[in-house]
Amino acid sequence: MIPHRSNPLANPLRLYLVNTNLRKTGSSDIHLWKYTEEQKAFERIIQPEEWWLYKNPISTAQRITTFKLFAIVLCVPLLTIMVFSGIFRGSQNDIFPALLCSSFAIILNGNITNCIKLMVGRPRPDFFFRCFPNGEPPSDQPSTFDLKCTGDVDLIIEGRKSFPSGHSSFSFVSLGFCALYMAGKLQCFNSYGRERSWRFCVCLTPLIVALIIAIGRTCDYRHHWQDVVVGSILGFSISYIVYRQYYPPLDSDNCYQPYSKQLSRIQSKQELNEVLTSNPVKLM
Repeated sequence: MIPHRSNPLANPLRLYLVNTNLRKTGSSDIHLWKYTEEQKAFERIIQPEEWWLYKNPISTAQRITTFKLFAIVLCVPLLTIMVFSGIFRGSQNDIFPALLCSSFAIILNGNITNCIKLMVGRPRPDFFFRCFPNGEPPSDQPSTFDLKCTGDVDLIIEGRKSFPSGHSSFSFVSLGFCALYMAGKLQCFNSYGRERSWRFCVCLTPLIVALIIAIGRTCDYRHHWQDVVVGSILGFSISYIVYRQYYPPLDSDNCYQPYSKQLSRIQSKQELNEVLTSNPVKLM
């Protein structure tokens, strides 16, 4: 028999230590994100035949502003977890691992997205009018090797951070988690929930919203279509990878439960083999 192990978070001291480590890790990641936000991107040379890509007008009214984006990114996963986690079932809910999963995915996505932006330095579709606000550059500009912009410095710095799209990656990492989390709770892909179309449609809704946000960035001339495609793939990939660190595959019979809840109830070798067979994870 394998001795029963109580939930390690039930001990107040262990819970305090876990929360302290999480705060330190989260704080350092947020500081890294803020630091990368303020840095200048690589100043990529723009050839004369490329300028037509960057001569779109500057949009004065964005469809989804940065404030609206982060309101969606932070609030929607929280509401989803509160609705589907079983918050009123006491110790049976999975609020803690779900919050860990979603917050870790969002912060990781922010750091990776910003690092790629700084290394690539691709100009935005409206970069020409950021560089020359009146649309009439000096006689010796735009120069291929000595570009001298006359516009606002902050707008110019931000204008070199087009690839990948931050709105796309953030919307897909956040709403992608919501889709995965709901798919697990509603058991859309295992033997119990298959062929129940309404469940699949519910899980698909967050991804449709994320897609609308991403496409809107091309309509605002803030990103090229390649930026949006790569940002969307990046965000959803990070969301899926992080989700699988906490939850089993969506076709598992126990897909609605995080690993921490399943492993805490193992009392025999037979139960351990059953968990390992249905959820092939490596126990350390």
